[in-house]
Amino acid sequence: MPPRGNPERGRGGPRGGGGGSRGGSRGGSRGGAGSGRGAPSTRGGSVAGAAAPGPAIRAAAAPAAGGLPQGPITTVGVKRPSFGNSGRLARVVTNHFEVSTPQSIIHHYDVITPAAKPLPLRLNMEIIKRLQTDIAPQIFSPRAVYDGRASMYCANELQFGPSGTHKPSPGETPPGTAAGGRPARGPKTYTVKLTHVAAINPEVLTRFLQGMQSHDSTVLEAIHALNVAVRMEPFTRYPFNTRSFFTREGSRDIGSGLHLWRGYFQSVRPAIGRMLINVDISAAVMTAPGPVIQVAFQALERPGNTNPDMLGPTKGLSERDRGKLERFLRGVRVHVQIPGQPQLANRPARVVRGLSTVGADAYRFELETGEKISVAQYFQRTYNYKLRHPGVVCVQIGKGMFPMEVCVIPEGQIMRKQLPPEKTDAMVQFSTQRPPDRLRSIVNALGVLSYGQSEYVRQFGMQLARTEPLAIDARVIDVPTLKYGPGSRQLTLQPRFGSWNMVDKKFFKTAAIKRWVIVIYEREQRFNRQTAQDLVRGMLDALDMTGVAVQERDPAIRYQVINGRVADHLRDAGRQCLEKNNRAGGPDLIVVVLPPGSNDLYSGVKHFGDCTQGVATQCMMSSKCSRAKQQYYANIALKINVKLGGINTVPDARSVPVLTDPKNPTLVLGADVVHPAPGTQGRPSFTSLVGNVDSETAKYVAEIRVQTGRQEMIEDLEDMAGNILKMYQSYRSQAEKKAGTAPTRVIFYRDGVSEGEFQQVLDYGACEAAGVRPKITVIVVGKRHHVRFFPTGQDTDKSGNCMPGLVGTSRPAHYSVLYDENGFTPDSIQALSFALCHVYARATRSVSIPAPVYYADIVCARAKFHYDPDGSQHLSMEDTATHLGSQDVTKQLEVFRAGFKPLNEKIRKVMYFS
Repeated sequence: MPPRGNPERGRGGPRGGGGGSRGGSRGGSRGGAGSGRGAPSTRGGSVAGAAAPGPAIRAAAAPAAGGLPQGPITTVGVKRPSFGNSGRLARVVTNHFEVSTPQSIIHHYDVITPAAKPLPLRLNMEIIKRLQTDIAPQIFSPRAVYDGRASMYCANELQFGPSGTHKPSPGETPPGTAAGGRPARGPKTYTVKLTHVAAINPEVLTRFLQGMQSHDSTVLEAIHALNVAVRMEPFTRYPFNTRSFFTREGSRDIGSGLHLWRGYFQSVRPAIGRMLINVDISAAVMTAPGPVIQVAFQALERPGNTNPDMLGPTKGLSERDRGKLERFLRGVRVHVQIPGQPQLANRPARVVRGLSTVGADAYRFELETGEKISVAQYFQRTYNYKLRHPGVVCVQIGKGMFPMEVCVIPEGQIMRKQLPPEKTDAMVQFSTQRPPDRLRSIVNALGVLSYGQSEYVRQFGMQLARTEPLAIDARVIDVPTLKYGPGSRQLTLQPRFGSWNMVDKKFFKTAAIKRWVIVIYEREQRFNRQTAQDLVRGMLDALDMTGVAVQERDPAIRYQVINGRVADHLRDAGRQCLEKNNRAGGPDLIVVVLPPGSNDLYSGVKHFGDCTQGVATQCMMSSKCSRAKQQYYANIALKINVKLGGINTVPDARSVPVLTDPKNPTLVLGADVVHPAPGTQGRPSFTSLVGNVDSETAKYVAEIRVQTGRQEMIEDLEDMAGNILKMYQSYRSQAEKKAGTAPTRVIFYRDGVSEGEFQQVLDYGACEAAGVRPKITVIVVGKRHHVRFFPTGQDTDKSGNCMPGLVGTSRPAHYSVLYDENGFTPDSIQALSFALCHVYARATRSVSIPAPVYYADIVCARAKFHYDPDGSQHLSMEDTATHLGSQDVTKQLEVFRAGFKPLNEKIRKVMYFS
């Protein structure tokens, strides 16, 4: 059965945050007006029949709702003690619109489509659409709304008649015709079982909004029903994912077979005393539509007029290009269109599983008669179609192979794979809008969303109170003071507009470089010796100005041909450095200049530095460091200093006493989990924990682990926290020479947990390690939301956004305090979180979330570097769908666990991830 996975109900996407399992089964208490879910009624029956995508349905009904829940109000996490009052007032506009709540009972049905494996959400939606419009429209009047997974909601209880069953008449399921006029196989039939599980009384929402009702499963189910209602209309008309839908208007071709489409996000959310609809602008990457041959050349970045025969192995298609094209097409849906043959209007597009290694004229298979025949011969014999390009590789659809020339990609397919790094800038440019333009687009989106015209919204009794976005009061809290090191012309500063620079400033604690080496993966004609010397001079100037002592002023420069193992290249460079310095020692730093599109080289460099050798590495793109300005090298110096053990800047003790109180040593932890892409099997999840070791909460170390895929709980949290605690105590006693090294306070930030998982974070988040019993505060940081704030008047930064320090900001992080033994006030938590946004070592600007959470995200993203890219058992981390049996999944996970290389001990105590 399809998993639920809805954010409003405690489910989430592939990444994720805190506590319990996401996705998962359909069991558990899920709401209703009376006593939660309740048992299905024995009355009712089944409704059956129907052709693909027309389904058959069965249903069983349940009694009407009982009374509303009574009893004390319970909360998950810490009840807010008060509201903050520090800072100055500011008036802002937010992308929310007030909406009325329904007054009538909403009937909730479980939807089950028995199948060997869960059906795609898109197919589920099509089945229910055909069910309501073609198969049994008399039953679904008014039409129900469906979340594409396991829940259907109706304004009226469905009436199945005395027998409780429905079978479609012959006229409702046209038999169809196969290519060439032959009778087609009967259309595929789906049986849909509907079970009435609850009658949701919307009064629970009114009570909850007024503080008279706990945030329990009944409230979650009611909110989910409203979200399904507002999304139903656009989801039946446009491509969609989870909570957004997309239109081709204003789309952009970014090359490589990819298009960008603009979209609209919408979510019904509770607020104090009222319900709101959150509306935002989004964007998605789409696979380019058109004949597969044409799109294939786009994906390979070949000219459009290239001879199609070049997609054949005997005509120049290399195995590397064939593999690249296969990765691009795998998972894409295509139509098979044979020239001269009638097309089946209702035949759905089918998913590409792969490509053949030979052309259609060479790929042979066995017929039922035992005769072996090529794909080209089969199409000539069966469809009287002679292939124009028989040497081109075939497209695998299901278990069969089809000539590429008869395959066409339909429009509007969202790309499910990771966006290529070289396309990131195009995506950012396409998605970025100035605040006034974004707000204007949000207001204009109401016309596209058409809440007033949606039959689904109307029948649920929802109406927008007004079409203007809400304006609310906010506060701008004080910016923390930052402290730099001795020799700075200005020891402390207060950033303005969220940024500052390193002019006349020395790092708070500077590192030293005795020996270093430069490896250049570019031809000398493209990156000549003079350019290399300019790079050395630029780096020396930046390091000198910030206080980093560089002993070797003329590092060895090595040009390297791109062949063989990266580890061997860097090892040779290390030996060259050793010989140059009379065998005094190897390099403290390896600088690597990379050409464009060299992700494989980058992975090799990081694996060598992080896991194999334990040496700091700094990669630069040749296009950026060639004739780079001083600001570029200043940014590089920020990274190098912390990689070698230095500290760039710290919050001034007087500015944030809660972090730097000498009587209360504080350990700040940030945790994250990253999951494999949807549809993949046998891939692990990676967990990270980052914590400070210094008294100023600016120097961090990291732990990373591999665990079972899509498991939200951090299995090794206690062990990871224990290791960080030991390094914290060691640094304070040895480097800082301080007594009383055990922390008395732990502030634990957990990234990306949905509201339904808060309780699981409480169950596992407050860890105890090494016998230390500090007071613990657990805070969940949510950043994957669509709440935006827009300034009014002149109270803006240089880009037109809200001022930094707004309890909000233009793209705010959302903080939920789940556990607090320290008794922090809202003002103190806001101040310490804002201060931690200013100690992110890689930039001289405040970032949107506290640095330890940001670092934990980076550490998880670097998990792939823990696998040897040059090894004989190289493990692919590609985000593509795979289909494995349960035993194969277990074996594959064990292979990933075994291949995961831990950090080298030499760099575990520095910020190697910067």
